[in-house]
Amino acid sequence: QPPGEPGPDEGRSPAGGWDRRIAGGLAFLRRRVTGDYDVDEFGYDRELTDQVLMSALRPLADKYFRVEVKGIENIPSDGGALIVANHSGTLPLDGLMLQVAVHDNHPAERHLRLLAADLVFHLPVVNELARKAGHTLACAEDAQRLLEMGEIVGVMPEGFKGIGKPFGERYKLQRFGRGGFVSTALRAGAPIVPCSIVGAEEIYPMIGNAKTLARLLGFPYFPITPTFPWLGPLGALPLPTKWTIQFGEPIPTDGYPPEAAEDPMLMFNLTDQVREQIQHTLYKLLVQRRSVFF
Repeated sequence: QPPGEPGPDEGRSPAGGWDRRIAGGLAFLRRRVTGDYDVDEFGYDRELTDQVLMSALRPLADKYFRVEVKGIENIPSDGGALIVANHSGTLPLDGLMLQVAVHDNHPAERHLRLLAADLVFHLPVVNELARKAGHTLACAEDAQRLLEMGEIVGVMPEGFKGIGKPFGERYKLQRFGRGGFVSTALRAGAPIVPCSIVGAEEIYPMIGNAKTLARLLGFPYFPITPTFPWLGPLGALPLPTKWTIQFGEPIPTDGYPPEAAEDPMLMFNLTDQVREQIQHTLYKLLVQRRSVFF
């Protein structure tokens, strides 16, 4: 090493690292205050999602649920793709953990754009955060536009039927609707990536549903669990289950003619194929699971 030149470890002190973090944080705040940041036509704020929202969700994924991600290589490195996943857990934490899984594990640093129910966009604060995080209304037009823009789009076709089902029906997929997601993927020529999530079913075991209260509040259901509402706010904490998220082999759609999106039999067959692949993988993961919590 020539005299006077810094060694390989010089300039990398913890103090230097903290200086860079503080400078980056101040620059982020300055852009927030001055409005010098970009959002897309759907309201997605990539910088806020990367720097704040994912940082807030990451400890929940890594430390609390200890999410294990498999098959991330099945998500393409570029171009649009539609991730279709099972939905469960009473509260939609599975969608957020799925977003973190893609964001933190894909080698091409891809971002997941989730399609959410209209209830999400009627709730104060949640509405704004969902838009900033890249979520959009679960409608065919928005989904197709995102796919054509080359985005990774996530959909959970079971909807409230899946997330609000009784604990006794855990890991049994509900109906996937009329196959609208298949039609959207066909129109965009985007592959469909089946995704199976194990662990979310047990975070809030739903043993009852206060239907009258749900109607009064305008909710699709009002859950009763072993801890909620009996333990008050403490009962709203999810149980620390161990999660696995597995992405299956993509199902290509670009080989079909344009009119295929209007073929009900094809949509039914592809919907059934996706559903069966997710269900089969769920059963396989459950057999391999040692414990709900470990």
